[in-house]
Amino acid sequence: MNDSLATLLEKIRLIVPLRETDITLIGTLFQPWHLKKGAYFVQPGQVCQQVGFIQTGLMRYFVNQDGDEKIYSFGLENDFVCDYESFLSQRPCRRAVQAIEDVSLLVISSANLLRLYAEVTDGERFGRIVIEQIFVKTIGQLVSLYTDSPERRYQTFLDDYPTLSARINQYHIASYVGVKPQSLSRIRARWAGKDYNRISSPE
Repeated sequence: MNDSLATLLEKIRLIVPLRETDITLIGTLFQPWHLKKGAYFVQPGQVCQQVGFIQTGLMRYFVNQDGDEKIYSFGLENDFVCDYESFLSQRPCRRAVQAIEDVSLLVISSANLLRLYAEVTDGERFGRIVIEQIFVKTIGQLVSLYTDSPERRYQTFLDDYPTLSARINQYHIASYVGVKPQSLSRIRARWAGKDYNRISSPE
């Protein structure tokens, strides 16, 4: 068993137990795929046909609103990546998933995912739990976008992605927080020398 498959199996085992027959099947259902920095996992107008498991690299989820890119999530090592709205409905995407760094993945097609659900011992349970986790995360991100101050969203970014600020530029962080890069610089300046575990009161 190669290391990349072992990491995927470990991820699945955190959700459901696996038998030896399950492991053998999963090894045949996922295929390696590589994306260069700047390449797209899926773009608006395309139908998302696969789910990926990120082995190495970094991806961003974003929408383009009148030329303004709004990042709402990131995909890091050991994350599953997909436009689930498009994948589940088989309708064209309304958002983009793009590599910020060179990315290596294991991908599974829609047809093979159905086989995983049907033939892996706890396959359907695995699928249900993953979708529930994604739903909860997506709702939280949506509510945060409309109710949290930029300072709170910046703190959430630091909490959710503690190692990410060293890997991406200020534009990406500002887009996620929902402000212009200059505004993010002002937030950072106000926090300089302060305890980053505390939220300063919004102005």
